[in-house]
Amino acid sequence: MKQIITALVACMLCAINIGAVAGPEKDRKAVLEHHKKNLPNVKFEDYVYGALALNPDAKAQYDEIMSFPPYLNDMDTAKAMWEKPFGNGKTFASCFPNGGKNVAGGYPYFDNDAGKVVTFENALNACLKKNGEPELKYGSHELTLLSAHAKSLSDGMKVKVEVKGAGALAAYEKGKTLYYSRRGQFNFSCAVCHINYAGKFLRSEQLSPLVGQAAHWPEFRAGTDATSLQERFKQCQKNTRGVPSELNSEEYNNLEYFITYMSNGLPMQTPVFRK
Repeated sequence: MKQIITALVACMLCAINIGAVAGPEKDRKAVLEHHKKNLPNVKFEDYVYGALALNPDAKAQYDEIMSFPPYLNDMDTAKAMWEKPFGNGKTFASCFPNGGKNVAGGYPYFDNDAGKVVTFENALNACLKKNGEPELKYGSHELTLLSAHAKSLSDGMKVKVEVKGAGALAAYEKGKTLYYSRRGQFNFSCAVCHINYAGKFLRSEQLSPLVGQAAHWPEFRAGTDATSLQERFKQCQKNTRGVPSELNSEEYNNLEYFITYMSNGLPMQTPVFRK
């Protein structure tokens, strides 16, 4: 463990620097080229599997589990939440184009009028508010379940997050800065594990590459424990002995915006199972 920590800290000094690269698309291509160089056997479309794409045995076990995933009952509950009429008779489908099908790949997006990033969970709560219903707590089991079903309606849709305009670019840059900022007692950044050390092992966990990370959330972890991407942000910061931000904070929403942009062009696959 000591050798791994030492190597990780040293690796921070040689981190790929996309800060000097102009523009989100050039950033994305630079990261993808870095992964190709260090993970030459991973096909682009397989990045959606995270670290499983690097381990054939683990991927085979995953495929077997996904043939009858343990969260089916939870997804039935989530579907019922999506389809349940509001007091005015409308449903969540009324708030989204095409009844919510093939729309989630465009989230998060930057709302110029509000001057902030809007996540898919924000959109679900906005739908509740619009229809006179109480909003769900961000990070709650109910909102995460609802998001899992709603995003499953976009399975196969390619992620297509846009960064257009000065406000959107500023939010993207803030998310990128957070991704590369070293924090916590271990002095780690997200980039240390998921760019520099992608594919390597930390303790018993193989580290996933940045590209593809945002294409499959929410996840069901340890059976039926529905987990959102931002909840995973908090867990990672705790693991590096840092102080997590609040869910739905500007900081986390910007980070989600940056990370999701890095998965552009990959097909969505929601939800998935992880141990």
